Amino acid sequence: MPAVDRVVYAVGDVHGCLDELLELEAMIVADSADLPASKLIVMLGDYVDRGPSSAQVLDHLMAPPPVGFERICLAGNHEIAMLDYLEERISRREWLRMGASPTLTSYGLDYERLKAIYKTDSDIDGMIRATIPASQRNFLRSLPLMATFARFVFVHAGIRPEREPDRQTDEDLVMIRADFYEHAHLLRHYVVHGHTPVEQATRYGRRINIDTGAYFSGRLTALRIWRNRGRFIVTGAEASQIESAGSR
Repeated sequence: MPAVDRVVYAVGDVHGCLDELLELEAMIVADSADLPASKLIVMLGDYVDRGPSSAQVLDHLMAPPPVGFERICLAGNHEIAMLDYLEERISRREWLRMGASPTLTSYGLDYERLKAIYKTDSDIDGMIRATIPASQRNFLRSLPLMATFARFVFVHAGIRPEREPDRQTDEDLVMIRADFYEHAHLLRHYVVHGHTPVEQATRYGRRINIDTGAYFSGRLTALRIWRNRGRFIVTGAEASQIESAGSR
């Protein structure tokens, strides 16, 4: 569907911040009330770890979106790490280094108590893996890595600007930083991404970063794209208009 026939709201990194997600969704619904278009929310990944309510955020995203909306949830590097741990491709310690301790707590697991009760690492891992529902594992497996609409690319971390979107690697889509930022002047699409927290959502030419560090700042950001113009919507702040995203 052409961009002029659809209003898209991209949402930055949630990181277990359910309250901020619910607040932002209410703001999105209110903002879109008078827009005569189909409505889509694109979640940019990193729903888990660091914040307090990762399990509940996943449950929310698995449920139907707000009435009148469609929703696409992309994978971030934290979802991939969580699934890699659950499917025994990385160790618990690797996942914990990424901020998984609050995620375990959100499932009712006290990690220090688990270490005191169970004698072996395999017993601890078995308990953790048995506690996380199969439905959530299936959800994590189902997440795409990128969405494109007209001149816009939505992705967790970014892309290699010298390559077309369909020639990107999975690792770059969820992990890239410097090679994306330093060569963004080569972009032929507008790329909306998260992954690297910034104080406020910012457009840098055709690169737009909307990760405002919700788990430590309390600010979760959405970018509304409607008729090639962008508008930031931020929890606890006034929405702000930005320059036309399709002007050059």
